[in-house]
Amino acid sequence: MELHNEKMYYYRYDNAEVNCCYKYLMFSYNIIFWLAGVAFIAVGFWAWNEKGILSDLSQVTRMHGFDPVWLVLAVGTITFILGFAGCVGALRENICLLKFFSGIIGLIFFLELAVAVLAVVFQAQVRQWLNQFFLSNIRAYRDDIDLQNLIDSLQRVNHCCGAQGPMDWDLNMYFSCNGSHSNREKCGVPFSCCQFDPAESVMNTQCGYDVRKRPEVRSFPVCNMCGTGEVGVTMVTVFLPLQREWNNIYRKGCIAALEDWLPGNLITVAIVFVVISVLQMLGIYLARTLISDIEKVKFSY
Repeated sequence: MELHNEKMYYYRYDNAEVNCCYKYLMFSYNIIFWLAGVAFIAVGFWAWNEKGILSDLSQVTRMHGFDPVWLVLAVGTITFILGFAGCVGALRENICLLKFFSGIIGLIFFLELAVAVLAVVFQAQVRQWLNQFFLSNIRAYRDDIDLQNLIDSLQRVNHCCGAQGPMDWDLNMYFSCNGSHSNREKCGVPFSCCQFDPAESVMNTQCGYDVRKRPEVRSFPVCNMCGTGEVGVTMVTVFLPLQREWNNIYRKGCIAALEDWLPGNLITVAIVFVVISVLQMLGIYLARTLISDIEKVKFSY
């Protein structure tokens, strides 16, 4: 029997290794978002601790308005998870984590596009939803300090008051003119509705008191045909205006202010959207490139 020695040849792809540049660029890209997520979560829990919610978690269910801390915690949690998956996936060359990262980033990107398109197509419905959302938070203005600061900042920056106007503040039990309460803020508006006087170095937090109070009604006797020998008296009703007039506060609603702001700042909004989209696409590109390199290395062996 004659044995023939057969040579075995093993073929390997050239450069079958993970690109270190992409690997550590992916890690650096995600470590920033991971640290940002940690910071957001820390700020959120600090805000809850300041409001005493961490010592009594049942307060979360008793909130009637929108708590901005929820948004901070949601953004922080998503950013933390994505940053962690990207960092570990890049360092450990874990395909599963990298696919999870790129998939979630892609989903967020398409959700952003969908929201933008729906906001343009259904403008009337969006305007109505924003109006109802703002009114519901006006009712809860005094219930949460973070919500209060958010509304004050929105009104002060956009020079507006209420959703459609100052009368919207009648929905709040503290500012309502209809209630039987004797609160000093009755028939007023928050100080953030007031027009700031540059001559004042300190903001007058009581500038909104009584600005929506109904004018005082008084009747005065008026003499008719005096000096003619026939004297007659007629009672004339006079509406006395308040000392604090609406000229001191913003009359435009915040929904209208937002509609006026948007057309003049479309370029800014577009730039922000493009920058966010480019960062998302960069993350997806780095993740998919690493996945391709890892699979190529595994296949070569």
